[in-house]
Amino acid sequence: MRLRRSLSVLAVLTAGTLAFTGCASAATDTAGTASGTVPELAADQKVSIVFETYNLLQAGPWTDTVNSLVADFMAEHPNITVTAQPTQGDSGNTVGSVQTQMLAGAAPDVAQITFDALDFTVNELGAQPLEKLVGSEAIQEHLGGEYPFHERAATLADWDGVTYGMPYVFSTPVLFYNATALEAAGVPADVDLSTWDAVADVARTVTAKTGKPALTLSCAVKGGNWCMQGIIRSNDGRVLSEDRSTIEFGEENAVGAIQELRELFDEGVLANQDSLAQMEGFARGDSVMQLQTSALQGMYMGAAQAGGWELKNTGMPAFGDQPVVPTNSGSALFTFSTDPAKQRASWEFISFMTSAHAYETITSTIGYLPLRNTMTEGDGPLAEWAAGNPLVAPNLAQLDNLEPWVSYPGNSYVQVDDILATAIEESVFYGKDPAKTLGAAQERAQELISK
Repeated sequence: MRLRRSLSVLAVLTAGTLAFTGCASAATDTAGTASGTVPELAADQKVSIVFETYNLLQAGPWTDTVNSLVADFMAEHPNITVTAQPTQGDSGNTVGSVQTQMLAGAAPDVAQITFDALDFTVNELGAQPLEKLVGSEAIQEHLGGEYPFHERAATLADWDGVTYGMPYVFSTPVLFYNATALEAAGVPADVDLSTWDAVADVARTVTAKTGKPALTLSCAVKGGNWCMQGIIRSNDGRVLSEDRSTIEFGEENAVGAIQELRELFDEGVLANQDSLAQMEGFARGDSVMQLQTSALQGMYMGAAQAGGWELKNTGMPAFGDQPVVPTNSGSALFTFSTDPAKQRASWEFISFMTSAHAYETITSTIGYLPLRNTMTEGDGPLAEWAAGNPLVAPNLAQLDNLEPWVSYPGNSYVQVDDILATAIEESVFYGKDPAKTLGAAQERAQELISK
């Protein structure tokens, strides 16, 4: 059951959200938002807001941490009452949940929404621009401080140079491996796994020893497009042009990345498994290497301890000498309030939930990457935790080369993501020609974003 609960978290972190075809956007230049800032709350001014988060879909540390932080916030802000609620309906449908409630006239004031929906959230759903609510100075002051946001993380929820959301929690793709199983197959536990060629060599050795595919890739199956974007970028390809007008996952370098994975499958070293089977199999020791979201680190540590094997990890592998370009999963906090008092209360809450105090709690109890990364250095509040958890090092290091999880333009962004995921699975696992399959998928996706 623990593995199945974790799958739900993975799905929320990586799955695209279903956008309604109708537009439920709210105007962004309501009173107090087009110019200037919303007023501070008076000391005796009572305000109630609703916070919607997919973390409340999970029992245990996720729910406990959110409820603890909400309680801390209300103790610090006794005039603001926060009602925390889980994403409504489909657990992965963060946008659809907000949109349904918005159409009913009761949207949450603050919502946690995944980065793949950024374009839709800003341009169709009507997220309020934080920068226009509280001013650029307040935004920069919050992003800075004693433990500033990592520069690659700070702007992940910006749109056209304006801050609409505050990056909240995310992870990067890391290569987990069973060091005990590698040594049993005659591979040193400190083997170099920095390139796909090296990974392939080790996978061949282990597979020959065990008779089972040694490698699983969450990126190559549905729900894994967020990290597949990083694999494609690491081969100097893109899924979308930089000007956001042209789908590019059928171009040569993108196809080349998928072709490499196809060859691993054809050799028998890459398993064809869905996300749940991958997680369960790695936890049992059936596969010994897995490229996966770092958010599963805690679960795999528990599995390793229970199974008596040593868990290690490293960063996402490179294609030869090309630089690795990891992409992130995860989410930001947005406000949809149009009432100035609720907007101010929403900002106070968003800034609290992305403060050093919040990240100390979130990182140490859930295991999410601290976006204020210097908290793990020197005498920072997470330094001791990081020193005792060496598996976090590759995740932190990848922040320096991070590129955003791309959100596709228009109302059909979910369909575009599904088209790509299907084309990848067919190309890697089901014998379809990668160039033809991804080329055709690119054409279909281009039609959707050009409407």
